[in-house]
Amino acid sequence: MGRGGDFTVTVTRKDIVAAVLPILEYWLPLSNLDLLLPPLDVSVFLCYKKPHESVNGGENFTFGSMVRVLKEAMAQALVPYYAFGGEVLSNSLGEPELLCNNHGVDFLEAYADVKLKDLDLYNPDESIEGKLVPKKKHGVLSVQVTELKCGGVVVACTFDHRIADAYSTNMFLVSWAEIAQCKPLSVIPSFRRSLLNPRHPGSYDPSIDNMYIPYSALPPPRAQQRQADPLISRLFYVMAEQIILLQTLATSKGSSYRRTKLESLTAYLWKMVAKSAAVVGNSNKQISKMGIVVDGRQRLSIGDEDKETAMASYFGNVLSIAIGEKTIHELKEKPLSWVADAVHDYLEGAATKELFLGLIDWVEAHRPEPALTKIYCSSSSDEPAFVMSSGQRFPVSKVDFGWGRPALGSYHFPWGGETGYVMPMPSPARDGDWVVYMHLLKGQMDLIEKEAAHIFRPLASEYLKL
Repeated sequence: MGRGGDFTVTVTRKDIVAAVLPILEYWLPLSNLDLLLPPLDVSVFLCYKKPHESVNGGENFTFGSMVRVLKEAMAQALVPYYAFGGEVLSNSLGEPELLCNNHGVDFLEAYADVKLKDLDLYNPDESIEGKLVPKKKHGVLSVQVTELKCGGVVVACTFDHRIADAYSTNMFLVSWAEIAQCKPLSVIPSFRRSLLNPRHPGSYDPSIDNMYIPYSALPPPRAQQRQADPLISRLFYVMAEQIILLQTLATSKGSSYRRTKLESLTAYLWKMVAKSAAVVGNSNKQISKMGIVVDGRQRLSIGDEDKETAMASYFGNVLSIAIGEKTIHELKEKPLSWVADAVHDYLEGAATKELFLGLIDWVEAHRPEPALTKIYCSSSSDEPAFVMSSGQRFPVSKVDFGWGRPALGSYHFPWGGETGYVMPMPSPARDGDWVVYMHLLKGQMDLIEKEAAHIFRPLASEYLKL
């Protein structure tokens, strides 16, 4: 077969892997923060080179023996991570609820007639979507393990975002790998929903009404525009030197505070997204929006050591999105440091304990009507928006099932919203480098590839030493 996405994947076996121990069936309610997620599936995939090491000093790994290790470890991992073996059903109010019944995980084995070094990782819409990551048909989690022509292996998972955020899934991946290597679990997941109980009486800042919206108030989708300028996915490689340079440019001269790498990258992309906007009339009035995903685990436990320990192992969604808006004119004309200062201020304002507590109370006030973040459905070509998620803690080097570290790990999340989505993750090939997943409008992607090619390099096998 040819390169890139031009290859065939054949599913050779389908199984259901359930927890190795019986699970007492019970209903686990979703927290108020879980309820802010629409029914979205998120995928994550890990690429491994052909293993050369032997199993415990015995025979070399074969695809069959690797699958056996993965299945046996999965069956054990589903004991503490029982949520991933359940099913999401509706309760009497019409809200989603998790039935923990050890329904199990769909587990697919497959073969792809392509070598790892020939995979067009830069274009995941062609090479990953519908081929190497599974479509989740039942339950909360699906897994696909694919043998490649070169003997390499891709381990991919697709999970229901209403049940787990990336932090929770990262915990699971590490635990799964630890069990495969007969190591003790470094973290035991906690499902203590009481950690996220609403207050009585509840209270929230009116600004939350600008960040989240009930379904009944959603605007209609813009189908015609999407055909003209579709959202597409790309994987880029960014060298550590370029990230540090951006950080320097994003920090105001004379400032005693250095902007973070994530703030710097967000500011740079915000400028690019604004620059790509179709200017209609006066760019002094046209706006562009930016969102940054914020993990609330540390924020909610500030000043409480016991809660800090509990939140560190909490399994579920503890997310908010800091949203900012500026005029397209400002974003294009002002220096990167000005934009980075704005990003920092928006992030500081939204990353507080009070905001998370208020968000929990806001959901309680609107239940059972579902709601979601406004920015998910607020983008258009003349008023562009994107969301930056932080995958910098993605523990790619720790997901070693016994045959070595992954050559690449990445999330894949064409999330179905009208807004772009970006997630930078650490490269396992070189410390400090990033792999950046982008899901943006084609027009925005074209401009980034044209004007920022020195920063965002198409992900190629040579960067990953394949």
